[in-house]
Amino acid sequence: MHINRATGALAIALVLIALASPADAQRRRAPAAPPSVAQHVTIMDAATGAILACDDCSTPIPPASMSKLMTVLVVLERLQAGDITLDTQYTVSEYAWRDHGAPSGGSHMFLPINSQVSVRDLLRGAIIVSANDACVVLAEGIAGSEGAFVDIMNRRAQELGLTSAHFRNATGVDAENHRISSADLARLARHLMTTYPEYYRIYSEREFSFGNRTQPNRNPLLGAFEGADGVKTGHTDESGYGLVGSAEVNGQRRIIVFNGTRSMADRRSEALRLMRSAFTDYAVRTLASAGEQVSEAQVYLGGRRTVPLVAQGDIIIGGRSGVQSTLTAHVVYDGPIHPPIREGDVVARLVVEGPGFEAQEFPLAAGRNVGKANWFARAWEGLRLTFFGP
Repeated sequence: MHINRATGALAIALVLIALASPADAQRRRAPAAPPSVAQHVTIMDAATGAILACDDCSTPIPPASMSKLMTVLVVLERLQAGDITLDTQYTVSEYAWRDHGAPSGGSHMFLPINSQVSVRDLLRGAIIVSANDACVVLAEGIAGSEGAFVDIMNRRAQELGLTSAHFRNATGVDAENHRISSADLARLARHLMTTYPEYYRIYSEREFSFGNRTQPNRNPLLGAFEGADGVKTGHTDESGYGLVGSAEVNGQRRIIVFNGTRSMADRRSEALRLMRSAFTDYAVRTLASAGEQVSEAQVYLGGRRTVPLVAQGDIIIGGRSGVQSTLTAHVVYDGPIHPPIREGDVVARLVVEGPGFEAQEFPLAAGRNVGKANWFARAWEGLRLTFFGP
């Protein structure tokens, strides 16, 4: 294993140090934030998708109504595909009414049995007041049954790379193995808001009226944190009180996810604390853009002695502002690399690590083709190894 610390790696390490500001140093000397009563916390930068904070964020958890983000996503995909329209009407079945409507607990729209309701109203009910009956009516209308709709939810989750997700219903009511991690919930929210911005706006509506009832949006951030515009609350006995929240401040957007708080009051205080922290205590750094040369690697008996190493994608790190100034980066590869080498082949990785920071690795690709050396160079190397050894 060859570790290259002398070229681009050193430059990146210096860049990381240079990015520290006096404010960063002040934060580093400040005492750590008090422990959160929330569980499974994720803080994400929405622009880049970088996870800024992770407290057991990869563990699959019962998401309660936060899983309705996937329910809504499937509906929006059908709208985009033209399979349905906002004016499409669906019938409220006895199953949707009896098990998920007015006679039962949980959130609902009080949909009358056998009534016809538009996708427009059902979608707003599911988003704004987390109506279970609306979600089931949408599921049955689109897929024929809630079970068939859940199959679509699970398939789309895997296609989107949400590997922790496994849904058992369209509403988020407690069910065995109905799970998704808080990190994947953040990724799902980011996908929804970036892919369907015109529908994402509905999440910021403060109330919803249907029939002769008006119900409030339960998101505790709306009206309490400037720039907050979503996304989804959740609560069951198993999950506790949780939230997927998002806000945009000065052109930056953050997403927070947590569950496990004990009451609506606890959820509100944690939501405000975590969202404030998301903007004041965390930062994102771009170390290299896709295609940018980061370093170079030695080549054994190639037409060139080295091959440039370029970022395969944007290399972005996020975390506490003070911690970032202590990070170092180095390039690791098995080398020297034997030709032929094709441009675009992943031949190395950039490792970013430091105290209080979970190490991250980023693939580095060859920046050009490198063929084998000519016969004379190979013969000379053979003689050198014979007489002098490696």
